[in-house]
Amino acid sequence: MRYKVIAIDMDGTLLNSKERISEKNKDVIRKAEKRGIKIVLATGRIFTSGLHYAKGLGIDTPIISCNGGYVSNQDGSQVLYKNPIPTEIGEKVFEVGKEEGMYYHFYNENTFFSTGMTKATLKYYENNQSLQGKDKINIEVVDNPVEVIRNKNIDIFKITFIEDDKDKLMSFREKISRLNGIEIASSWYNNFEVMNEGVSKGTALRELCNILGVKKEEVVAIGDNENDISMFRFSGLSVAMKNGVETAKKSADVITDTNDENGVGNAIERYVLNN
Repeated sequence: MRYKVIAIDMDGTLLNSKERISEKNKDVIRKAEKRGIKIVLATGRIFTSGLHYAKGLGIDTPIISCNGGYVSNQDGSQVLYKNPIPTEIGEKVFEVGKEEGMYYHFYNENTFFSTGMTKATLKYYENNQSLQGKDKINIEVVDNPVEVIRNKNIDIFKITFIEDDKDKLMSFREKISRLNGIEIASSWYNNFEVMNEGVSKGTALRELCNILGVKKEEVVAIGDNENDISMFRFSGLSVAMKNGVETAKKSADVITDTNDENGVGNAIERYVLNN
């Protein structure tokens, strides 16, 4: 099989534990692109964050961001697909979060809205210090999220709840899953993320492949977490990271090395370039 698209998750997959792309991964990805293979970054992060890492690869790549809620070409000039959370559903999610005293943040394509000055918010501020121009993420700490989405007339693509108490997080996830019109996935041990119903990385990848004229059999998907499983289901070859969660590894066709052992580059070499 000649693969034409490789969709790659970022955190825990393309990025190592220092949140950097190794030289081995960069080199192999560039070799794949030179062979005419389209590289797609597929992240739960905000589009602006994906853009920063895409530039670091030195290639022109479409970016699936916000867990599939927003897909654009690299410079952001052409939105290929978007599926925001309807305002009334977002308000219900915010209401339940407030009732339970949960911290959450939410994004549109370029602004990070936080309900408090937490470690997650501070991390974005710190990251911004080393970024320039359009790579910087707009950050707003807001008291009234409902007012924001009503008055600013913005699209919200993802709402992320973070809680280190696993039992509390799982209990809240069960409660919020009773709401109609939402999709839920997790990208880290202490979070879960809410999108519009039907939104996933896999759905976005399917939409992108339709635009590119690529069949699912011609797609490789590489990831490490629950929110990558939908991509695994829409791919000819699914590759899980050795450091990934068990549900992801059980859903994949093969398992590669960890994100600190160039697992992405090794998998592309073995299953794509040398096949």
